[in-house]
Amino acid sequence: MQYVLGIDLACRARHQASLADIDGRIVWHGWRFTSRPEELERLWAKIALGPGDDLLVVMEPTRNAWVLPKHWFASRGARVVLIPTTQSADLRAYLSKHTKNDKLDSQLLARLPSLHGEELREHHGAGPGDPLRRLVRRRDRKVAQHTQAKMRLDSLLELLGPGWHDALGSDFTKTGAKVLIRYSDPRALLRLGPARLTTFLARHSRGHWGRPHADALLAAARESVQMWGPEGIDYAELADSIAAEASDLLTLHDQIAALDARIAPHVQDADPGKVLTSVPGIGAATAAVIVAIIADPARFHSLDAVRAYSGLVPITSQSGSQASARGLTKAGDPLLRKMAFLAADTARQTDPQLARQYQRLRHSGRHHTSAICHLAGTLLVRAVACWRANSPYILKDTDGTPITTAQGRQIVNDRYQIDPDKTRGQTKNRKAQHHKKRTSRESQKSHSAPTSRPVPINPRSPALT
Repeated sequence: MQYVLGIDLACRARHQASLADIDGRIVWHGWRFTSRPEELERLWAKIALGPGDDLLVVMEPTRNAWVLPKHWFASRGARVVLIPTTQSADLRAYLSKHTKNDKLDSQLLARLPSLHGEELREHHGAGPGDPLRRLVRRRDRKVAQHTQAKMRLDSLLELLGPGWHDALGSDFTKTGAKVLIRYSDPRALLRLGPARLTTFLARHSRGHWGRPHADALLAAARESVQMWGPEGIDYAELADSIAAEASDLLTLHDQIAALDARIAPHVQDADPGKVLTSVPGIGAATAAVIVAIIADPARFHSLDAVRAYSGLVPITSQSGSQASARGLTKAGDPLLRKMAFLAADTARQTDPQLARQYQRLRHSGRHHTSAICHLAGTLLVRAVACWRANSPYILKDTDGTPITTAQGRQIVNDRYQIDPDKTRGQTKNRKAQHHKKRTSRESQKSHSAPTSRPVPINPRSPALT
């Protein structure tokens, strides 16, 4: 016989468990325990499975509190299902009209398979316990911090004048960061002189930077002094701020490189043939995220399930003969969606099939972001299909003819460019509708409710009595 154990997890308090049969009849409820081995053993004895009995454990992914119970029950042969909170939200809302407590939540989870049995999938992997998943999330945070540091540094250099951007660029290589750490004060840079600055640049860039870069930096320093004068700005204080940002930028760059070195072996074990990186738009960082989040491509019963798992599918509403789609479900991992979006925006510039789809969506009135979200789901499904079959991606023309990457770019440039005249009118209409809804009473939940400002009245209309 099959039993269902619903567990309402808590981060610091005690968990609550309820046991039900497969038809939703409660066997017992309200068993309180923590994630300690001895208490889990007592819970296992309380369940008392007989020969041939099967146990399904249903939990919500409450922070990281689910990892230990999931591993413990899975090691004893139980099947573990993690359900999103959206699946139980409606039933919980019904119960909360009467009362709300952990015991009722555990009973709700125990009865859930009788309502959503066909939608529940066994969970595989350790979640946050997986080192690759932690590494890719740390890398994503470091990349975001690196981008913010570059923006702050770029804005500080604007105070010294445009010549510094011309000399260093806005990407800020390691050599440029080292220059700013030591010589962001233009007066100190001028005192250094062209010969010593050239030697400094050549040493830190391994010969890639030389006298032309030194001359450009010295010209920028002279422009700064000429503009501000000797006392126009506190050069020392500004140099200290620039050096601090440049130092942070250099540290983050080294941390990202170290994380890439730790991530690479995990991806190599999961995808030894480098199938994922053969897909256009997918590089090493995106491939690592796909491996970390998807984990096992064979665990999905269909490729449509992969797309649904990513959350890159529209929310559908159907009643009788009427059906509508609005927005994305966003039910999956946000990092996976983010990387798929960036990969799709790059892939459409190489893959003619994706470029044709993008052109059709844009000319039909879709916004750029909406069109790329559609392509992201398609690209992710193709990548997982190739990974599952262990077959590299073959770039093809729209008629199915295999082509090279250079040929794909040329085809996209020749055939699938966006007509600005078609999108310009759509953009105006979209903005007009947005402003209309924002400024009229259509945006109010109740048309009879008072507004924050008077409703404009047409002076030619009959007087109101």
